[in-house]
This record gives sequence, C-alpha cells and structure tokens, in this order.
Amino acid sequence: MNKSELIEHIAQQADISKAAAGRALEALIGGVRTTLKKGGTVSLVGFGTFAVSTRAARTGRNPRTGDAIKIKKAKVPKFRPGKALKDAVN
Repeated sequence: MNKSELIEHIAQQADISKAAAGRALEALIGGVRTTLKKGGTVSLVGFGTFAVSTRAARTGRNPRTGDAIKIKKAKVPKFRPGKALKDAVN
C-alpha cells in the first residue's frame, strides 16, 4: 500500500473526501515528525510507539576500496509495534 492508496482507504473508512483524508494524513505525519525532531516519543495505544534513538559512532569499510572510514553518530527514528498490532499480524 502506498500513500495514495492509504488516503483512499482513510477516505472510504471515515466517509470523508480524499482531500480531507490527505490533509489528515499529512497532519499526522507532520505531528510525528515534529515530536521526534524535538526528541519526544509518539505512543499510539494498540498500534505502537515512534521514538528517536542514537546510533553510536563506528568504523566502517568503503566497499570499493576496502579502506576503513569513520561513521559519525546519528539520531535515527525507530518504531516499536504494540501488542494489538503484533497480534493482528500473527
């Protein structure tokens, strides 16, 4: 499922227009992005939790030359599924 298919699904399930569903989806994504940018977490009970974690600096290899390179630490978004989502998938 891609973004346009998700918007269509939201519009049908909520009985709203595709434009309104698109705005709602963009608002959700924007809210999650803003919260994670500030270092917070977003918990949706039954669905899961979005959070930011820090990946440590490490030494990697250049695949072309085999030379060792330093990779800086980075903040990465993570998603941990909730119990209801895990149960629905299994």
